Amino acid sequence: MQAAAAFNRAAVTARPLRRPPRPPLLHIAEAEYGPGGRRGAPLTPLRCAGSLSVGAGGYGNERVPVFPRQQSWDPYKLLGVDHDASEEEVRSARNFLLKQYAGYEESEEAIEGAYDKIIMNSYSHRKHSKMNLKSKIKKQVEESPSWVKALLGYFEVPSLEIISRRLAFFGFIAGWSIATSAESGPAFQLALSLVSCIYFLNDKMKNLVRASTTGLGVFVGGWILGSLLVPAIPAFIIPPTWSIELLTSLSAYVFMFLGCTYLK
Repeated sequence: MQAAAAFNRAAVTARPLRRPPRPPLLHIAEAEYGPGGRRGAPLTPLRCAGSLSVGAGGYGNERVPVFPRQQSWDPYKLLGVDHDASEEEVRSARNFLLKQYAGYEESEEAIEGAYDKIIMNSYSHRKHSKMNLKSKIKKQVEESPSWVKALLGYFEVPSLEIISRRLAFFGFIAGWSIATSAESGPAFQLALSLVSCIYFLNDKMKNLVRASTTGLGVFVGGWILGSLLVPAIPAFIIPPTWSIELLTSLSAYVFMFLGCTYLK
């Protein structure tokens, strides 16, 4: 018995110790180098990088404000101005809103569209107003008595360029007369203005006799009316260097300008 027990203790002592299993090489490599095979590369989980920006129509963290009135059908309400606002006020409101909501394409388009509608409506209104004024004047002339129609038949409205040139010419003659009134009378200037008036009338009438008669009649009528009006002017209004002849000449210049410009 003692021999059998000694034999069993010797067998247990001689049995080899079992070691724990070694980890596979792949696990060791991943632990040391990471999944990509790079030493020390951290395991980074996937992330969703895109973030929606409300109203911006794109990506990024910046939030662009949305124009709250962009769906309004009234362009004046959209820009926040009254219906009787001037073009300068409408333009200022447009520029302010474009600066405030810059970067949002739909808001910018809505603001620009409202501004264009208001400007076009204003232009159309002015155009129709001018047409209505001309129509009213034409209607009044057609409904006027025959003698008024006959009188108006002697007058015409030339182009703005012709009016400006005639006004500049007679204005120069008047200034020349005032500048030389202390030295001599405006006799030369009166003669020059009369010849010019006849020349302008002949350019329209194509009849020198008729143009000369009309120009002389306009000159005499202006001189007579000036002679009647000048004494009625208060003395404190007239500069002391201006004589009665000069004032009468200025009245004649006005009549000759009107005659050679608006008479047919």
